Amino acid sequence: MSTPDHPSPASPPPAPAAKDRIYRSPMALVGGVLLLLVVGWLGFDALFQGHGRTPWLALAGMILIVPLVIAFTLRPAVFAGEDRLRIRNPFRVIGLPWGEVAGLRSGYSNEVVAKSGRKYQLWSVPVSLRARKKAELHRSRAAAEAARGGAASSRGLGGLGAFGGSGAAGGPTRADTDQVMDELRELLERRGTEESAQGEVTVRWAYEVIAPAVAGAVLLAILLATG
Repeated sequence: MSTPDHPSPASPPPAPAAKDRIYRSPMALVGGVLLLLVVGWLGFDALFQGHGRTPWLALAGMILIVPLVIAFTLRPAVFAGEDRLRIRNPFRVIGLPWGEVAGLRSGYSNEVVAKSGRKYQLWSVPVSLRARKKAELHRSRAAAEAARGGAASSRGLGGLGAFGGSGAAGGPTRADTDQVMDELRELLERRGTEESAQGEVTVRWAYEVIAPAVAGAVLLAILLATG
């Protein structure tokens, strides 16, 4: 007598892959949109209202300027995944597995250093010296308030000291871009030795930006030379 077959328990569904963290510069995005609006307004006005060679010059100028504005403002981004770091700069896209990253460096610019020694700047994570000074000021105030709070507590005025320190502690103690670099370093430390985070560094030129900009520059040069 055969025993009835029992269905095997269903295997659990695979865990969804973690989404990449995306870092972009809000000020660059706002500035890029405003610049495109100005270029579009002036360019289309000259294109449809201009006379003689003006519409052609306006067209060539727009073909040159618009890709460059997009490249330097809207395009830059950093995509940090579990296995690799993808850097989208104005004219290149660099893919670095975490296993190929030697470190992340912050100075007057933020950059990633590959194990080969090559450095790649993070255009979408610009350094703000003003934000650093502001964060340093908040840290200094918080330390001073904490010291005063400790002194007041020793005199039986601990409640007053805690109240006085709350205002300074509410400010940022790290600049936004420095916090981004801290998160990237944490990812590097956690994922750098994982097998899935190994591989080769890839670099791809952004011909979709370079080609129209070069075409616009050539057209503008021809128009100016034949004028």
